[in-house]
Amino acid sequence: MPTSHRTPGSPIHDLAAQLRRLPPSCGPVRLIGVDGHAGSGKTTFAGQLAAALGDAPVLHLDDIATHEELFAWTERLLRQVVEPLRRSETAHYTPYDWITRSFGPARALPPAPVILLEGVGAGRRALRPFLTRLLWMELPHDEAWTRGRLRDGETQSEFWAGWVHAERQHFAKDPSRPFADLLVRQCSEGYEVFVGPNETRESDHAITHRDGPSAVC
Repeated sequence: MPTSHRTPGSPIHDLAAQLRRLPPSCGPVRLIGVDGHAGSGKTTFAGQLAAALGDAPVLHLDDIATHEELFAWTERLLRQVVEPLRRSETAHYTPYDWITRSFGPARALPPAPVILLEGVGAGRRALRPFLTRLLWMELPHDEAWTRGRLRDGETQSEFWAGWVHAERQHFAKDPSRPFADLLVRQCSEGYEVFVGPNETRESDHAITHRDGPSAVC
C-alpha cells in the first residue's frame, strides 16, 4: 500500500475518520457499500480503506454471487449476513468457490464497528436501507471492463462476455450510482473523493479530497 495512504491526514484516513463518526446503519455496524463496474478498482480501494479503518472486515460480493446467480443473490446475503448483523449477532455466510463451482465452509463475520461490502451491486435497492454510506468507483464501464479483461486474461473471455451482458441488465434495472454518497476516482497517485449524486441533491457543491501532493487525474 502506498505510503501516502498510511500517513495520518491523508484522504483515505480522513474518509475513514468520517465513516467512524457516522451512526450505525445495520444493528451496531456501519455498513459501507463500495460499488462500481467490474474492473473499476473496488477491491484495491476497499482493501486500502479497510486498512485505514484499522483492518475493518471486507465482505466481497464475489463470495456471495455464483455462476448461476451473478446478481440474484440478494435473499441469501440478507439472510446470511444482514439480518444477523441487525440483531447484533455474528453472521455466517458460505463463500462460493469459482473454480469448483460449489459453496465452501461457513465463514464467520462478527458485527464490527465498520464493515465494507465490496462488489458490483453493493448499492442495490434492497441493500441501501442498511448502508451508512454508498461509495461508487468513478470509472466508465468500457474502461473498467477492458481493465478487467486484461487482468483475467483470455481464459476468462467467455465468462466476461456473459458478465458484461448481465451487468448491463442489472444496472439498467437497479442502478447504484445515482444513489452514491461519494464518488471515488483513482488518479496517477492515490484517489480523489467527491460528493456523490445522493448528497448533491441537498447540496450544490462538491468537496474534493486527493491522495498525495501531486495526484492528478
